[in-house]
Amino acid sequence: MKYRDRLGNEYEHTTEQDRFLADAYESVVGRALMKLLCNPVFSKVGRIVLESELSAKAVKWFADKNNIDMSEYEDKEYVSFNDFFTRKIKADKRFVTKDDNILISPSDGKVSAYRITADSRFTVKNSVYSVASLLRDSKLAKRYEGGTALIIRLSVDDYHRYCYPCNGIKSHNRFINGMLHTVNPVVSEYIPVYKENSREYTMIRSDNFGDVIQMEVGALLVGKITNAHKDVCRVTRGEEKGYFEFGGSTIILLLEQDKVNVSADLFENTKEDFETKVKQGEALGEANV
Repeated sequence: MKYRDRLGNEYEHTTEQDRFLADAYESVVGRALMKLLCNPVFSKVGRIVLESELSAKAVKWFADKNNIDMSEYEDKEYVSFNDFFTRKIKADKRFVTKDDNILISPSDGKVSAYRITADSRFTVKNSVYSVASLLRDSKLAKRYEGGTALIIRLSVDDYHRYCYPCNGIKSHNRFINGMLHTVNPVVSEYIPVYKENSREYTMIRSDNFGDVIQMEVGALLVGKITNAHKDVCRVTRGEEKGYFEFGGSTIILLLEQDKVNVSADLFENTKEDFETKVKQGEALGEANV
């Protein structure tokens, strides 16, 4: 995998998981076996294990293996692995600008930016997505023709709580049941994971950025997406929205045409096959005023 930070520094890192998934999805048999593992039933079994007291013994090993700086997080004794995975970060470790015209990243992760075509489609690797199939709502999808899709991929070493990217009034949440494919970029060359996976989204009628769709996508071993606000309410940029349980996962932001000037580096890096590393609260763009 290739990454750039906001300063333009480049990193390349291929994990054992990346190599395993590449090998598995290159063969018909491997893809069939992975499809079995992506069934939500498997995720439920995994959750039982990860919520057990015994699983807490893996916390230190996992943190060390993934170079997670535990000094950034609340000081507590974790009762299970999922308790650790959904840990809260210290308030002074993430910064949210006071400028209301800045659209912020709702989470830590690796960002890719895509133009949405006039017929409401965008392409990730070899997979073509229609906004209508993603949302299961063709009427709502039309609002995003000519807009932008920002995909923020969280890996296991990222902070898995997320916030609202802007101020506004949120709608009811809509949950779409589905599979739980891994969101590793390797897999996007074979499977349109975002329109097959379980996901939940809300529309934020924002103060400065038009109508923003924020969608959380579940992934392998992440069968549970927990959002704090189910109904219509006023939300504040930087306010916690929810969290993912163990595994990689993804947040998708859909932006209307000409409402947000998305940061140029996000498009440039994506075009050159780099993901952009961001932290929660960093700028993704600014209001088109």
